[in-house]
Amino acid sequence: MEQQTDYLLEMIDIDKSFPGVRALDKVQFKLRAGTIHSLMGENGAGKSTLMKCLFGIYKKDGGSVFIEGEEVNFNNPKHALDYGVAMVHQELNQVLHRNVMENVWLGRLPIKKYGLVDTKKMIRDTNEIFKELEIDINPTAIIGTLSVSQRQMIEIAKAVSYDAKIVVLDEPTSSLTEKEVDHLFRITKKLTSQGVGIIYISHRIDEILTISDDITVLRDGQWIATKPAVELDNAEIIRLMVNRELTHRFPEKTNHPSGEMMTVSHLSGKYPPTFSDVTFTLRKGEILGVAGLVGSRRTELLNTIFGVFTRESGEIKLNGELVDISSPEVAKKLGFALITEERRATGLFPMMNIYFNTIIANIKEYGKFLLSQRKIAKDTKRSIDALAVKTPSPKTAIRSLSGGNQQKVIIGRWLLTNPEILLLDEPTRGIDVGAKFEIYQLIINLANEGKGIVMVSSEMPELLGICDRILVMSNGRLAGVVERGKDFGGVEGEQEHILKLAGTFI
Repeated sequence: MEQQTDYLLEMIDIDKSFPGVRALDKVQFKLRAGTIHSLMGENGAGKSTLMKCLFGIYKKDGGSVFIEGEEVNFNNPKHALDYGVAMVHQELNQVLHRNVMENVWLGRLPIKKYGLVDTKKMIRDTNEIFKELEIDINPTAIIGTLSVSQRQMIEIAKAVSYDAKIVVLDEPTSSLTEKEVDHLFRITKKLTSQGVGIIYISHRIDEILTISDDITVLRDGQWIATKPAVELDNAEIIRLMVNRELTHRFPEKTNHPSGEMMTVSHLSGKYPPTFSDVTFTLRKGEILGVAGLVGSRRTELLNTIFGVFTRESGEIKLNGELVDISSPEVAKKLGFALITEERRATGLFPMMNIYFNTIIANIKEYGKFLLSQRKIAKDTKRSIDALAVKTPSPKTAIRSLSGGNQQKVIIGRWLLTNPEILLLDEPTRGIDVGAKFEIYQLIINLANEGKGIVMVSSEMPELLGICDRILVMSNGRLAGVVERGKDFGGVEGEQEHILKLAGTFI
């Protein structure tokens, strides 16, 4: 079936249901060639589900999909890729122990005589794409040794390598610095100039308004509106997304830090590339931010404090007493909790249900041989209610939840261990504006209870909005500490000062 159309892609009356929930209800989406069409909505609104129906990951229950007027039904992602539809997922799914070029050409390795892989061609083709996209990464580097932002750029290059006419970018800037975001925008501009249509999913409203031609908003699995970006502003998008005014981006800060609870002195990581000679204090009831560019070793710092990575030198004191954190188990017993940056790789048990994912860090509390199902159910319900997790049932597999709701489950998991110090690595990554506000309020409430919070974030407004002080890392060293509201000429001055410090040792 073929029809005359002005659109590159048309998705009409798309339906999709899962057990206990209708994820999509007669959703509409249309993409023009050579444009960026952004897809917005709260977590659970149906954005990723709609794109998975397009890409052949899910089979839609109803509706039609047309590409250049021709009706299509993709049975799997390979079918979609062969048709020129590529998708860069928010949660990276790469073969970490293989190199960059093997990941780019996975499933279509160039073969020469006798069935051998043509390595020289693979290097040459990879370098060609990287040169076109201004990506400076060695094709022979092992994927697992690269930063999340580098791996994300590789996935974008992989999508381009298919000569795709439709590219879906799902939260592409969630792990990128401002410089890398600018680089991504140059790539999208180049692609649209070649007639490629880009579907852009993001919770960052400011960047959506900067790069989009059109914007579609979904809410609770239903189409709400599609408008040219020039007709929208921040407040109107939020109103369409959540059906209410959200006048304050951050909750009121009510915590009052007092007295040192942790002292980190001259701490250095053991295995390069890592950090060296980092010294700072954390006060009771304090939200301590950690800023820095990608490669500044913020994640390595948190992982070393928690005992995931080995300490080379330096010491950590809790309430004035020296402690030796040799493993995460020791850290947990001492009252630490770590929310990791990559939910999928290091936070979730995707095949298991919400019960399991909620209680696993605290499992010894439920019995030695036979686990108390009553206590598990009670604690899981309390966690779901406290964090407003949207789920049909605690028995639901966590992989079927939206990214924001998955993150809430992980936070709830660690709160059940009753920690005194929470180490949060990008806690709101890939989470919508409404859910972010809820998590900010939760962090402030925990600080009000006297908990100490150390929070890594790539979002400067987030750090400036809820933190009391901000450590600034640069190339593995502590470049300085910014105390909020102290003589930097307001928020803009503070942001400028942090950016200057972030580049100190580059």
